[in-house]
Amino acid sequence: MATKKKAHKAKKGILKKGKKVAPRPSKKNSTKKAAKKVVKKAKPVVKKTTTKKAPVKKAATKKTATKKYIKKSTKIKKADIPAGSTVIRVKKEPAIIIPPSPPQTAFPDAQVVKQKVKTLLISQPKPVDDKNPYVELSRKHNIKVDFRHFIKVEGVTSREFREQRINLTDHRAVILTSRNAVDHYFRVCKEMRYKVPEMIKYFCLNDSIAYYLQRYIQYRKRKIFFGNGTITDLAESLRKNKNEHFLLPVADVHRGEKIIDVLDLLKLQYKKAIIYRTVSADLSDYKGVLPYDVLVFFTPAGIDSLLKNFPNFKQGNTRIAVFGASVAKRAREHNLRIDIAAPNPQNLNMAIALDGYIKEANKR
Repeated sequence: MATKKKAHKAKKGILKKGKKVAPRPSKKNSTKKAAKKVVKKAKPVVKKTTTKKAPVKKAATKKTATKKYIKKSTKIKKADIPAGSTVIRVKKEPAIIIPPSPPQTAFPDAQVVKQKVKTLLISQPKPVDDKNPYVELSRKHNIKVDFRHFIKVEGVTSREFREQRINLTDHRAVILTSRNAVDHYFRVCKEMRYKVPEMIKYFCLNDSIAYYLQRYIQYRKRKIFFGNGTITDLAESLRKNKNEHFLLPVADVHRGEKIIDVLDLLKLQYKKAIIYRTVSADLSDYKGVLPYDVLVFFTPAGIDSLLKNFPNFKQGNTRIAVFGASVAKRAREHNLRIDIAAPNPQNLNMAIALDGYIKEANKR
């Protein structure tokens, strides 16, 4: 009996003399543990037999993608940039190269009259002060210099503006190229009963046009950008605001080919609005005679005004001075002789061209 009790206690794992006696495993438990051991041993064998998978590359985050895009887009070789061109760089946008505009040169004709110059007519408004190169010419050479505008500016009517199908509320940015554009833009807005909101952005070619806006708005409370006289100076500011719808107020006859080319190159959304026109001024007080030795013109419209006011004009010994290739082209279309011309390598501006001609002509 004692031996049976001892065997029963040993099965249950009762401690004897400070030692723990492990119970004998039953047949059911032994088969389960054996199965578990087999599975555990089988796992490392499976790992050895399977082929290793190629490591999956992590997808590039937005930051890394934009950085790589900026580096590729803005990296331009110097050899690919033409001399005199402008490179516009804006973050997250590909760099754009604006080629230089062709030089606008004008040259005089081969046969010119070299007679003394005593009187000079400038087809521009009279300057407010005496700080003017043409006034200095009169003092230097002791000649008479008069000023008379051959053209005048007239604004289009509200009816003519509506025919262009332009909605002023759709345009939150305005590109202003002259003071006339400023005056007639706000005039059209007033006639159309459109209250110009404070959020409108103004892009001016130079600082004088920007400060001229003070006649119509409070300068400090507006977003105003200005350049140094060309549209390429504003290219970076325009591109940063490329989501805006731009309005370009111009005249019926304008020299804005360069401006439109740059806007197209920057892929901006813009609309050209004709808000004023240039017409010939009334010169009937001259009674069909221009008593001047030299006539100076700065626009093709000035040449048209001359022939409109003086249909029987014969040049003879009257010298004609033109500034710009377009003015020279219009003068030659009307069979007029060009005696003085600028700009060109010899004469950068009209004042220098007149000074050199008068010096040579008045020597005799």
